[in-house]
Amino acid sequence: MKNITPNHFKVKQAFLPLFISDFLDICDPVLVFDRFMEEIDLEKYLKNVPEHVTGRIRYNPTSMLKTILFGFMTNGYISLRELEDCCKVNLRFMYLMEHETPSYRTFGYFIETMLKPSVEELFSEINNKIFAKDHVDLSHLYIDGSKFEANANKYSWVWKKATEKSRYRLFEKVTALLDEINDDLASFGIKIDTNSEYVPEYLDEITDRYAKIYEIDETKFVYGKGHRKTPQQRYYECLQKYTAKLKEYVEKIKVCGPDRNSYSKTDHCATFMRIKTDYMGNDQLLPAYNVQFGIADEYIAVADVNQYRSDMDCFVPLLEKFHNTYGFYPKYPVADAGYGSYNNYIYCEQHGMEKYMKFTMYKKETTNAKYRDNPFRPVNFKIDEEGTLRCPAGQAFHLQYRQNVKGNRYGRQEEVYQCENCTDCPYAAECKKTDKNRTIRLNQELTSMHQEVVNNLESIQGALLRMNRSIQSEGTFGIMKNNRWYKRIVRKGMEQVRLEIFLVSIGYNLYKYYNKSLRIKKAA
Repeated sequence: MKNITPNHFKVKQAFLPLFISDFLDICDPVLVFDRFMEEIDLEKYLKNVPEHVTGRIRYNPTSMLKTILFGFMTNGYISLRELEDCCKVNLRFMYLMEHETPSYRTFGYFIETMLKPSVEELFSEINNKIFAKDHVDLSHLYIDGSKFEANANKYSWVWKKATEKSRYRLFEKVTALLDEINDDLASFGIKIDTNSEYVPEYLDEITDRYAKIYEIDETKFVYGKGHRKTPQQRYYECLQKYTAKLKEYVEKIKVCGPDRNSYSKTDHCATFMRIKTDYMGNDQLLPAYNVQFGIADEYIAVADVNQYRSDMDCFVPLLEKFHNTYGFYPKYPVADAGYGSYNNYIYCEQHGMEKYMKFTMYKKETTNAKYRDNPFRPVNFKIDEEGTLRCPAGQAFHLQYRQNVKGNRYGRQEEVYQCENCTDCPYAAECKKTDKNRTIRLNQELTSMHQEVVNNLESIQGALLRMNRSIQSEGTFGIMKNNRWYKRIVRKGMEQVRLEIFLVSIGYNLYKYYNKSLRIKKAA
C-alpha cells in the first residue's frame, strides 16, 4: 500500500522572516543608498510641509524623498506612475516607504510643492558628501553640453524675425486705414496723427475715440450675406482687428526676449535648435533645451539648463554656478571647440583659470600643415623692421580703421588692413578672390590666445586632459542617454525642466557612487 501524506499548508501563505530587509543582500543598492542618505539631514530640504491637524496621518516626507531619489538612481528617469507601481510590487521601494503606497498624485504634489524649492541645494549637499568620501578633484572640470528635445509640438514654432516683418507690414496697413479714417473725419475737423510705428495702447485710444464720435453701438452691427456694412462699422472692426493682431505680435516678441530668435507655442521656454534627432531626415530644427554639465572624476559637479543654441554662451553661466556652489573656480576648465571664444578666454584670465578650451579651427590648426603654414594667411604675414605688415610679395599693408566685434563683452576690436598695391601681383590668384586690393582683419590679442591654447592642449598634460574630457563628459551623456534611456525632457517650462535635470543629476551621481563602492569591495 502507498503512504498518502497530505499537505496541510498552502504555498502562498505567510512565512518568516517578516522584515523586508532580511530578503535583501547586504550589498543591495537600496541598503547602500539608505545608509548614505541617513548621513544627510533631509528634513531641512523639505519646504512647505503642511502641519498635521486632522484627518489621516500623512506619509513620511523623508521616506518619500528617499523613494523619489532612489527611483531616479535606479532608472535614470522614473515617472510618477512608475513610482506608485514600484511601491506596490518592488521590495526595495517597499523597504524605503515602509509598506506604504502613495499614489502618483501624491508624489507629484510632493515634488512640486515640497522638493522643488530646494532641489538645487539638495544636489549640492549630496555632491559635497560624495566628493568628501571619494576625494574628488574639483580643480579639473570637464565641460560639455547636449541638446535635449523638449516636450513640445515639433511644428509649433514662432520666429522672431518673421514676427517683426509681419509687424512692420501691419504698421503700413494701420497707416493706410488711419488715412481713410482721417478723410471720413474731415467734416468734424478732427485728424488722427499717423506714425511709422504704433503700440496697442495708441490704437485702443483711437478706437475708443472713434466709437464716441460716431456713437457706435456694436449690437446694431450687421453681418452675413445680403447685408451691407456702413463705413463706420468697417473702420471700427478693422481697428479692433489690427489692435488684436499688434498685441499678438508684441507678445510674441516679448516671449522671445533679446537673446532668442524662436520659441514653441506649446512650451514658451523651449527654443528651436538643430539636434542630432532628425525625424524627417531634412535637418529640421526642433524645440529643445541646452543642458550643460561640468564633470569632475565622473560625477556631475555642476549642472545648468540654457535656452542658448550655442555652447559658447553657456560657458560663463555654468562656471558662475560652479563658483556659487563651491566658492572657487576650477583651475583647469577643459572643453571642446564649441566653447573657445575671446569672451571666454578673457573670463578665464580674470578668474585665474587656465585656457584649455579648443577654438573653432583648432583641429585644422594642429593637424593640417598646409593650412597652418599657408603664407597667405594674415596671421603668417611678416612684420619688417619698421613695424609694417607685409605679404609674401613684399607689399605693405596699412591700417585703415578699427571696428568693434559684434556680441563682444570686453570691447574687442579688429584691425582692418589694406594692401597698398595688388596690381600685377604674381600671387594674386592664391592670395585674393577679387580684383581690388586685398583687405584683411587681424586681432593680435586673440591670435596670441589661440597660440597659448595650442601650447596648453598639445602638451603632455593637455593631451591627458583632452582624453579625460572625451571619456568623462561625453561618456556621461552617453550613459545617461543610451544606458539609462533619458533622451527627452518630460516637463514643460524652465523651472520644471531645471527641477527635472537636477533630479536626474542626483540620480546619476548616486548611481555612480554605488557602482564605484561596489567595484572597490570586489577589488578588496
